Amino acid sequence: MSGPRLFPTLAGYRRGWLGPDLLAGLSAGAVVIPQAMAYATIANLPVEIGLYTCMVPMLVYAMLGGSRAMSVSTTSTIATLTGTTLLSAGVAAGSDDPVPDLIALTLLVGVILLIARLLKLGSLVENISRATVVGIQIGVGATVAVGQLPKLLGETTDVTAHGFFRTVVAALEALPVANWPTVVLSVASIVVLLVLKRFLPKVPGPLVVVAAGILLVAFAGIEGLGIELIAPVPQGFPPPTLPTFAHLGAMLPGACAIAVMAFLESTAVARVIRSPGDPQVDSNQELFATGAANVVGSFFQVVPTAGGFSQSAVNQGAGARTQLSSIVTAVLAVLVAMFFAPMLSLLPQATLAALVFVAVASLIDIASLVRFWRINRADFWVAVVTAAVGLSAGLLVAVAVGVAATLVVVLRELNRLRIDAGQPVGGVLPIRLLGPLYAANVLAHENAVLDAVAENSDVRAVALELSRLDVVSITVIDTLAELDRELGDAGIELRLAAVPATGARTARRGSWFDGLERTGRVYPTLDAAVRAPVVDPQSRPT
Repeated sequence: MSGPRLFPTLAGYRRGWLGPDLLAGLSAGAVVIPQAMAYATIANLPVEIGLYTCMVPMLVYAMLGGSRAMSVSTTSTIATLTGTTLLSAGVAAGSDDPVPDLIALTLLVGVILLIARLLKLGSLVENISRATVVGIQIGVGATVAVGQLPKLLGETTDVTAHGFFRTVVAALEALPVANWPTVVLSVASIVVLLVLKRFLPKVPGPLVVVAAGILLVAFAGIEGLGIELIAPVPQGFPPPTLPTFAHLGAMLPGACAIAVMAFLESTAVARVIRSPGDPQVDSNQELFATGAANVVGSFFQVVPTAGGFSQSAVNQGAGARTQLSSIVTAVLAVLVAMFFAPMLSLLPQATLAALVFVAVASLIDIASLVRFWRINRADFWVAVVTAAVGLSAGLLVAVAVGVAATLVVVLRELNRLRIDAGQPVGGVLPIRLLGPLYAANVLAHENAVLDAVAENSDVRAVALELSRLDVVSITVIDTLAELDRELGDAGIELRLAAVPATGARTARRGSWFDGLERTGRVYPTLDAAVRAPVVDPQSRPT
């Protein structure tokens, strides 16, 4: 297998694409840079961590990723799971030096994604249902939105460590001590973001409110009204830093959850923004590119990374033709860190909280719940239960429950009977298996074949078409052998038809299938198996 190509989206680059790529990179940067800074606060990390996340990971994905327009930094879901993982691992919120543990977590996420790529698990991970993802995102949206209330209200009391429902109650109880200038700034910022998003979608709302907040502090002195500012932002490119592995074991479950969500979100964004004529999204290539972005980026103090929909949509809408646009965005982030850090330090906390609140509120996808209810009630309940677990027991538990629920649904689907029993022809009952056989469903299919035989008293042979039996397990072989014995005891001959070469090659290693072939009971087609004369089971050669 050949290794990954560098800059696959730049192959055959045309001069006419340069202008659109430059414009798209600048436009996406106007959204992703302030947004990523805001997302860092979700994880109780300094805002500069979000800024750094727009640098190296973007460059790495631009080198290896297959999506032409996807912009890679972090998302509200990933940032929330990051904060939850660090907290559950014993890394205190607001710790003096959380960066080495963050590096270890991001590195671990990248390694998990690369291992998944090595095992070619891309298509398997994508089997996690849409309902599970919606449920997790609803839990994230509600949890994070409520967590922003103290900053939006200017409350100094910490009310965010008591769980979702207690946080709501505590925030409401603290309303009498809210800082009303902060409330006005928060409401104004939220209104501006919503209005621009609704009526002027091409205007970068995050950049507008961030610039407005900085200008109000710089020229109107609103910090004198009790409005809190973010911590000072250090100037310059992030220096390479080594991780600490003190909490590695405790972070492993969270890292697995983050890796799953990072891959699911990235591939979902890549598929949604793919233009007609673009190459198909290769899930294994996306695993490799996202994993490499996390591994390399981890040493430069970044939050675990994934493709973000809002900045990718802006990138595509501004005319991005290749990943050169992401390189432009990364360069812009470096310039901001090098020359504008003192200006960023004038940013009010409430402005960033408003950015987060509007971004995560869109994750509470009621429309999808309504759609699930109308189309598939099982998907509806998977989403609702996953969201409820996230709100009550925590988001990492919600991811585990959602994945387990998906597994249950998949196993139930595998266990569904897919057979087509025809009418007997000359005493031969033709039966088609319309799906593959697994350990989870083979017994149910054996019973269904026996039931079909019981409904036809004149059956002397059963012709079983196994055209979907490409993969054969010991359980499947043993169950088919047991079916042969049960039918033989009733004086009925079992015939197999259309067994794929790969399945036959495996089954032939056992004595039962080899005996069937030697006695002439394996046929190339179902029609041949039905038309062959019936032999008395007692007179079969052995």
